Amino acid sequence: MPEIRLTRTQLAAAFSALAVAALVTTTAVSQRRGGGGRFASLEREAIAEPFVGVTPQGTVEPGLFSVESTGVSTAPVLRAARAFLSALGPEQRGRASFPVDDPEWRRWANQHSLVRQGVSFEEMDADQREAAFDLMRAGLSAKGFRRSRDIMRLNHTLAEITSNFDELGEWLYYFTVMGEPSEHQPWGWQLDGHHLIVNYFVLGDQVVMTPTFMGSEPVVAESGKYEGVSVMQDERRRGLDLMESLDEGQRERAVLSSGKTGNSVMAEAFRDNVVLDYAGLAVSDMDDSQRGLLLTVVGEFVGNMADAHAEVRMAEVERHLDRTYFAWIGGHGHDSAFYYRIHSPVILIEYDHQRPVFLRNLPRAPSLQHVHSITRTPNGNDYGKDLLRQHYERSHRADLPGTVNDPA
Repeated sequence: MPEIRLTRTQLAAAFSALAVAALVTTTAVSQRRGGGGRFASLEREAIAEPFVGVTPQGTVEPGLFSVESTGVSTAPVLRAARAFLSALGPEQRGRASFPVDDPEWRRWANQHSLVRQGVSFEEMDADQREAAFDLMRAGLSAKGFRRSRDIMRLNHTLAEITSNFDELGEWLYYFTVMGEPSEHQPWGWQLDGHHLIVNYFVLGDQVVMTPTFMGSEPVVAESGKYEGVSVMQDERRRGLDLMESLDEGQRERAVLSSGKTGNSVMAEAFRDNVVLDYAGLAVSDMDDSQRGLLLTVVGEFVGNMADAHAEVRMAEVERHLDRTYFAWIGGHGHDSAFYYRIHSPVILIEYDHQRPVFLRNLPRAPSLQHVHSITRTPNGNDYGKDLLRQHYERSHRADLPGTVNDPA
């Protein structure tokens, strides 16, 4: 290859061009993440904190999670992820792809006003959209997929009610893929939009599907294109069933406050490191029937995962059942707005009736027509981060002379 020589003028021009390109790139990133006002500020502050995870006292309890085989194949979601990426154009694929340990995992947000990254359903053609749905179907249960689609449909209903199709709508949901979909290496995908966020981490045949955020305003479409669609009703009924099963003494321990005047969720967007102590009624103080009802509630949230992986997750929850707590805020009548929380070392579930935001015809008090829920894996394994840490440690040990990698 002939030697290439550049004059000082040409070098200066080249460096100038690189500087301009860097400025353009920085500006573009700033614009992508710059929406949302105070929420964008909260995002920057949260991402600046090293990830710890939800903890009861600020310190992670070690040894709760391990890299091991579950015996449940992840081949369907792997095939679907590869097909989805193949369906995208090169530019779209570039926007949708991030490293497996990228901070983009933590940038999800329910707030409609935040600018999101990835590729949206709105810009996809019919084949791409179907490939995205196939990825959701592969990772979610039939009920979880239907629930997700109904949340998207109700976001269209909200756009109809408010005549705001710029910020709301059925297709304003964005896909990103973290890492390269692989049989053995860690990877995952994220779905991010108003009232629907799914974080799905994969390592071998292990899956961590948290944080998962699901909600809606309204929860029932009373008119419009999707009249009759409803969501989050099973979670509400199951919670009430458990609350109503408690005797007076148990109820006194479970209720943190009988009055509910505001929003109560503690672990939503940008609260990856929230310190949240155990509170309420210990499951160890419930009878067998009540424990069964509590596991039914948990199953409503865990059951958004594909069935076989949900069984693995439920077994993990049951191993820590005697260290699980149930807490309640608000009334427990069938027309009451309320909040409940199920919290153990390995799972955190919050369900909350929120104040109206867009439905301004309603009183400012918490409403049955606006619901938020969040499911997390405490003690450092949201986004599969504890599994990823262990994977990196094993890989590092295997690279050292004279060492052998631990079997997975």
